[in-house]
Amino acid sequence: MPKETKTNSNQNTFPEPSSETKAHSDRLKILIQEKIKANNGKITFADYMNLALYAPGLGYYSAGLKKFGQQGDFITAPEISPIFSQCLALQCIQIMQQTQQLVLLEVGAGSGVMAIELILELEKQSQLPEQYLILELSADLRERQHQAIQTRIPHLSDRFVWLDSLPDKPFNGIIIANELLDAMPVHLLKLDSDVILERYVSMSEAGHFIWQDAAPKNNRLKKIADEIKSLHHDQAHLNDKPGTSYITEVNLQAIDWVKTIADILGSGAILLVDYGYTALEYYHPQRSMGTLMCHYQHHRHDDPFYLPGLQDITAHVNFSSIAHAATDSGLIVCGFTTQAHFLMAGGLVELTRDLNPDDVLHFSEVARQIKILTLPEEMGELFKVILLAKDKRLSLPAFQFKNFQNRL
Repeated sequence: MPKETKTNSNQNTFPEPSSETKAHSDRLKILIQEKIKANNGKITFADYMNLALYAPGLGYYSAGLKKFGQQGDFITAPEISPIFSQCLALQCIQIMQQTQQLVLLEVGAGSGVMAIELILELEKQSQLPEQYLILELSADLRERQHQAIQTRIPHLSDRFVWLDSLPDKPFNGIIIANELLDAMPVHLLKLDSDVILERYVSMSEAGHFIWQDAAPKNNRLKKIADEIKSLHHDQAHLNDKPGTSYITEVNLQAIDWVKTIADILGSGAILLVDYGYTALEYYHPQRSMGTLMCHYQHHRHDDPFYLPGLQDITAHVNFSSIAHAATDSGLIVCGFTTQAHFLMAGGLVELTRDLNPDDVLHFSEVARQIKILTLPEEMGELFKVILLAKDKRLSLPAFQFKNFQNRL
C-alpha cells in the first residue's frame, strides 16, 4: 500500500494522461474487449485484473511506465526509508545463522532499492550472502534494477542473478517479497444470505466495461464463500444494510503461489510483507465493499475500469489464507506481526541510536520516515509481516515483542 497524497473518487480531478499514454490504454482496452467477446461475453475479474496489470507490453506492470516513487503512482516502504530494508537484513542474518542457508531470493524487486539497501546492510554486518537472486517478470523493471545496482553498488553486482522463473526444487535459502501478494489478480464475490455470485466483467453496447454477476464456475470459490459466511455465524446476513449485498475478494493465486513455494523450498524461510488482515477482519460484516483499490498518480479510487494499463489495481491480503495454505503445504508459520512491531523489535532502535540530534535536517527527516513506517494511521498497523519456514522452526527477534499468529 503506498503512502498516498490524496484519496479521491472524482476522476475529473485526476491528471490527464498524455495522448501517447491514452493510446496505450486504448490498445489494452481493445485486447480486453476481444477476450470478453471470445469468452461468451464475460470474463472473471481475476482475468480482467491479470490483463490490466500483466498483458505483455500493455499491462501496468509489463509496460515501461514509471510506477514507484514520487513521480510514479505509489511509494513503497523501502523507498520511504533505508531503515526498512536494514531491519529486514538484520532478520535475514538471524535466518542465515539458524538455517545455514546463504542464498537470498527476492520475488518482485520493484525499483531495486530494497535489494540495494538490504545487501549494503549485510555487507556492513559482514554477513554477505553467496547470491542474491531476483525473480522479476517485468523486463522494464529488471533493467531498472540492474542499472540501479550497477550505479550504486558496482562492487557487489556480481552477487546478483536475475531469474525468469522460480528456481528448480529443492531451493535452499531465504525468499523475501514486499508488496507482492496484493498485486496478484483476485476473484470478486457478491454474497447475501442465500446466494453466492461471482462478479464478472462484461461490456455495454457502447463497449464500456460493466459488471455482470453470475454463479461462480470455480468450485474453490464456492467452498471459500461458504467459509466466509461461517466466520460470522452470529450474523443473519454478512451485510447488515437492507437491500445491499456483500462484496469481497478471494485471492486464489496467492494461495497457489504459497503452495508452489512450499513445494520448491528444501530448507529455509519465507518473509512476506504486505498490507492486509486476518480472515475475521478481512471478511468483517462492516467491510461490505471489499478492499479493492486503484492507484493513479498518487490518487486512490475504486474504479478498476479507469484507464486500464495506466493504474495499479490491488486488494488487501488475507493472511489467514496464506497461513493455512502454508501449513497445508508443510510449511511452519513462525511469526505474524505488524510492520511497526517488526521494525521496533527488529533493529530500528539500534540502527538509529547514533543519529546526531544536532544535525537537525537529517534527524528530522529520519524521524519523519520512521513515523510513516510505524504509526498506526500510516503504515505501521495495516502492513503485516509473516514468517514461514521449512525443515525447522525459526525464532526471530522481530516477532518476539508481539507475535499475533494465534489470530490467523
